[in-house]
Amino acid sequence: MGKQVAIIGAGISGLLACKYTLSKGFQPIVFEASSSIGGVWTKTVETTRIQSPKDYYQFSDFPWPSSVTEGFPTQNQVLDYVKSYAQHFDLLKHIKFNTKVCGIEYEGPSSEDEMQAWSLWGGNGEPFSSEGKWKVVAEDKHSLSTDIHLVDFVILCLGRFSDVPNKGPEAFHGEVIHSMNYADMDYISAANLVKGKQVTVVGFQKFAMDIAMECSNANGVELPCTVIYKTEHWNLPDYLPWGLPLAYLYFSRFSELLVHKPGEGLLLSLLATILSPLRWAFSKFLESHVNKKLGLAKYGMVPMHSFLQEISSCMIATVPEKFFDRVQEGSIILKKSPSSTFSFCQEGILVEGESSPVKTDLVIMATGFRGEKKLKDVFVSPTLQDQIVGSPETILPLYRECIHGRIPQLAVIGFSESISNLFTSEMRCRWLSELFVGTFKLPSIKEMEKDVEKWDKYAKQYASGQYYRRSCIGALHLWYNDQLCKDMGWNHKRKKGVFAELFEPYGPMDYVTS
Repeated sequence: MGKQVAIIGAGISGLLACKYTLSKGFQPIVFEASSSIGGVWTKTVETTRIQSPKDYYQFSDFPWPSSVTEGFPTQNQVLDYVKSYAQHFDLLKHIKFNTKVCGIEYEGPSSEDEMQAWSLWGGNGEPFSSEGKWKVVAEDKHSLSTDIHLVDFVILCLGRFSDVPNKGPEAFHGEVIHSMNYADMDYISAANLVKGKQVTVVGFQKFAMDIAMECSNANGVELPCTVIYKTEHWNLPDYLPWGLPLAYLYFSRFSELLVHKPGEGLLLSLLATILSPLRWAFSKFLESHVNKKLGLAKYGMVPMHSFLQEISSCMIATVPEKFFDRVQEGSIILKKSPSSTFSFCQEGILVEGESSPVKTDLVIMATGFRGEKKLKDVFVSPTLQDQIVGSPETILPLYRECIHGRIPQLAVIGFSESISNLFTSEMRCRWLSELFVGTFKLPSIKEMEKDVEKWDKYAKQYASGQYYRRSCIGALHLWYNDQLCKDMGWNHKRKKGVFAELFEPYGPMDYVTS
């Protein structure tokens, strides 16, 4: 019997982990708390579409079907695509649906104190151990029975967006729900919930805008939807600034020459400094397009930060079609809150600096996701709980955004974000599968920790202050993928010709073969 790998979560990252684990001859067992695959794509609002063009959001060995002609497929199209992928590679038989993992606990010959003294991951630098095992406690959500599984490796594919934070206080006489509760409803129930009500949506990322559009569709100008936000964002109307594909500005080797990179040498550092005016120009070029296309200045919605900061924090989103037309007609009202805090009263929400409340029947919170708490709580050990999330002042301490040097036989896939999460998760799963079979070895724990520090320095340089995210590779897709390729012994330069290599954007199809 081959090594058994537990995969927690059957979203896109979990399916990829299952597929690539199988490809190397290992035995995956996937635990999924819900009744279906797809993760966040099973919990979206009716109008949601993917955030990046489909050419950058596809499996390298399973392209979109020709029947999907839209550049930004809908939620249903994405879910059908993901299900087809799982069926094509026969993954469903490895998934235990309606099975919640209550906790995982490492059982090995070394104590936790001894583990901290290791110089190599797992003590010997290997992904598997003849003595160490993970105990996975899983509960069947229907029968409430509990099973214990001893496995050789654990891959956490928990994502970032499925936990629901605390709801509103009792002072408010209306209803407070989280956007994930709203997304859990079927389309008819969601429409009936908001119909004929004064709705306030808190947040200004993609989910918030989609929900506001649905409220606008349901109630029009008679009962406008109020959107309360803290910060303006460079949300995109399209991926063609002034007719030029965005990928040429941020997904090519030349574009990455303009920014400082983790672990770069003196020459690349000097080049990034010399080219910094062009980096500024790229950002201004795109900002001018967004401002012109959406009319942000007219609504007082021009962000104070640059687009480079936005993309470096993985916070860019596409604006629903005709969103600002709805703002102009009055069916959506934008209201800025000077701080991230506001208070509830009997009639609705009190925004700081205003004397009268925003009168509301229903508040939908499209913010406050607690992904780090979910990642932490899956561990039984308090020591490992603290280690996996690290200091709140630094990025998550994961080498290659996957491996914690001091937690053996475990990887995290799909938590760290990028501009195209499917693309990035597939590269990570391929890297991990090659680690499984010994294609390469990990460096020492100290070296891995130093590498994490370099990525933290990059994150703070380009996404500082309130834009700093603890798990995002930002605008360095190629630099990041190059590192994975070099580890695996692949040629990281995958274009034909010097000009193409330097200026053409990279996408999933550039990595079809090793």
